[in-house]
Amino acid sequence: MALPQARPSFLPDADFLRLKALLIRRTGHFYYEDKDDLLWDRVRRRLHALGLRGTGAYLDLLQDPARGEAEWAALEAEITIGETFFFRYAEQFAALRNTILPEILARNAATRRLRIWSAGCANGSEPYSVAILLRQMLGEAIADWRITLLGTDLNETSLGSARLGTFSPWALRSMPPEDRARDFVPIPDGRGWQLRPQHRAMVRFQRQNLLDLLKPDAALEMTEFDLVLCRNVLIYFHPEVVLQLVHAMAERLVPGGWLLLGHAEPSPAYGQFLEPVSLPGTAAWRRGGEDLPPLPEMPVPETPVPEAPPPLPLSAMPWAPLAVPEAPLPRATPGQPAPATPAIALPATSAEEALHRARARADLGDLDGASLACRQGLEAEPTHAALHYYEALIARARGEGPPAERAFRRAIALRDDFAMAHYQLGLLLLAEGRTAPGRKAIAVAARVAQALPDDAPLPEGDGMTAGELRAAARMHLHPPATAAVRAR
Repeated sequence: MALPQARPSFLPDADFLRLKALLIRRTGHFYYEDKDDLLWDRVRRRLHALGLRGTGAYLDLLQDPARGEAEWAALEAEITIGETFFFRYAEQFAALRNTILPEILARNAATRRLRIWSAGCANGSEPYSVAILLRQMLGEAIADWRITLLGTDLNETSLGSARLGTFSPWALRSMPPEDRARDFVPIPDGRGWQLRPQHRAMVRFQRQNLLDLLKPDAALEMTEFDLVLCRNVLIYFHPEVVLQLVHAMAERLVPGGWLLLGHAEPSPAYGQFLEPVSLPGTAAWRRGGEDLPPLPEMPVPETPVPEAPPPLPLSAMPWAPLAVPEAPLPRATPGQPAPATPAIALPATSAEEALHRARARADLGDLDGASLACRQGLEAEPTHAALHYYEALIARARGEGPPAERAFRRAIALRDDFAMAHYQLGLLLLAEGRTAPGRKAIAVAARVAQALPDDAPLPEGDGMTAGELRAAARMHLHPPATAAVRAR
């Protein structure tokens, strides 16, 4: 029997390589240096939208004085779409609530001034989450504080969405129903939620390329921050540029100011200009200064930061963006029609690749694309419990209760210790008024979590820990008495 032939990979032409070089130089997104297939998939969408045959014609458009900048913005929107949702990474928000923000508020008690910057804010979920948290912590006293909460991103489309403050149920999936009802108003068509005005008013958004921080004429207002959040943004840049960007952000902190990075982004090299702070599940750094009160002793994370090669001394660092050769690459023959760039051919989908794509598409609100990714993954591996779980979450976000319940139960049948599947099944049943089976499912989730340490993150829990699940379960299993009952 003949073996199936492997499908060919995408073969970039000279115009595509020139476009890639220009894109990396302009945005700093070195992430795409070795991902031609992925980048071509993004570029092809723009070619299709514009009715262009190939990247040669597209390069001409990008260099057009009248239309080029608008198309650059559209292309940058295509390549900078990121995963984001409210209160992403519960352990980092626990660090904000319990350590970082209390320290900042105490230090600024005299001035009652607070400056926070969310770099790479995408649809605004991160700065809005911080706004909600600050309002919870300060209560009515928030009116006495001068708070600057700035969200920046390269993607103007995402910023437009952030300013609207409307979100899909998927973007709120990590919020308990009572918190969602407190901080959001359901949109009449039933397809999403509107953030309440008091939270929206706290955040200001503006377009910014992080590479602008490395320019001598960087914006003057980008300084004196008490807290900078730059989570899951630096992964797109060349390692040398990452060190430059972190140094630039450190210089924009006040003495004692905090920098919060993503889980995969810490480096010992940052210790040249920042002080690492050990907080559970959190990569936190602090700018030093005189007379700063010491923080309480924190437990050292069980998983050490991976070893990194010795960094270059700061005196030897080229504090400018990574250079990309300016010499143009060969173009198509003048006067001849631009050759159509070959269609992309992706390898067969594995279950893990499908799961990653399902998460990414769902976080963008593309539930159809997320559902398709789940189906493709399950064709490759029908017994992948996490794919059934995401299939259930997607069905629930669409308001499809019975398919969601069946998918949750398939995930549980494949992995009976899947705490989040038990918990989400319980929430679904409670929302449908099926109190007894709903509480039973949540009780099972709590029993699974009981066997784990409080700070252990739960699989597919979006950062929820075992302790947090147990606390949430108690609220559903033993709800507080109503005011009317307490008054008796």
